[in-house]
Amino acid sequence: MKYRIRYAALAVAAVVASALPAHADDVADFYRGKRITLVIGYGPGGGYDLYARMLGRFIGSHIPGNPIVVPQNMPGAGSRSAANWLYKVAPQDGSVIACLSQATPTDQALSEPGVQFDARKFNWIGNLNVVNNILYVTAASGVSTFAQAKTKPLAIGATGATSPSVLYPQVSNNLLGSKFKIIAGYPGGGDINIAVERREIDGRGSDSWDSMKATHPDWVRDRVINILFQVGPKREADLPDAPLWTELAENDTQSRALALLSGDVAVGRPILTAPNVPAERVKALRQAFAETMRDPQFIAAAKQANLNMHPMLGEELQQTVDGIVTAPPDVVAQVKAVLATKDVQRKGQ
Repeated sequence: MKYRIRYAALAVAAVVASALPAHADDVADFYRGKRITLVIGYGPGGGYDLYARMLGRFIGSHIPGNPIVVPQNMPGAGSRSAANWLYKVAPQDGSVIACLSQATPTDQALSEPGVQFDARKFNWIGNLNVVNNILYVTAASGVSTFAQAKTKPLAIGATGATSPSVLYPQVSNNLLGSKFKIIAGYPGGGDINIAVERREIDGRGSDSWDSMKATHPDWVRDRVINILFQVGPKREADLPDAPLWTELAENDTQSRALALLSGDVAVGRPILTAPNVPAERVKALRQAFAETMRDPQFIAAAKQANLNMHPMLGEELQQTVDGIVTAPPDVVAQVKAVLATKDVQRKGQ
């Protein structure tokens, strides 16, 4: 009798044990021996590229099955080309992840032309870095404050579409009275920085403060650039003298518009995958992201590369994106009115 009970208990335990990790085993079986393509919506050398490639070096070892992660740059339209591709063309099985512009949900909220995706249907895995953006000009331009930018035209480099590098100077022109001449069409932030070094342009429409410190610490140390404003919920602790964009507003209408456009800073350096990816694979990718953020080797490598990590995990990022896409219609209408005047020139024109 006791043997029958023992065998019955073992049989039940075996059934329970085989049922509990089934999803994990399925995920590992799917990824084992596979290659994950990490699509980067910008050209090489800029902040998005550096952060994405750093993640790509480590996240594979935290995904069940330990797939190889291969970065692939896909620049165009401020990463909107990559976003459309991820939504409409990429396999929807978790074999492709992407790093896109933080403005991706804002593009949808503003019904920008060329948007062929619903950002809410992407599966957002995590944000590598929540940090303020900056608009900077060279000290050689002779402009050190935003007030001076209202009196002197400055050539500002940007990527494309409604990336923050276009939006910040464009909205500043139309809403706050600056005289930025926006030169769009650069493949990525690294290309803009090179153009600044060559003095082809006076500044850059948007860069992450942490990316600036990582890619050009000498510019910060030697005061090669002047930061006219920063974009985010509050001033960075080590950037106390540069005003927030929202602090430049002169009335409530301006404040509401600038607050909406400042919200995508929380999206940061996002990692996401396509719609309709099986839930257990999305869960595994989010878990792998979280584990990578705690990986001592990853932390050490990021520190050596001067890449600060202030991550946001997938569930919170998903909610942040949903909130931006569903912004109040009256605020969206205000922002659209500000953007109605187009003053963007393509590079080479």
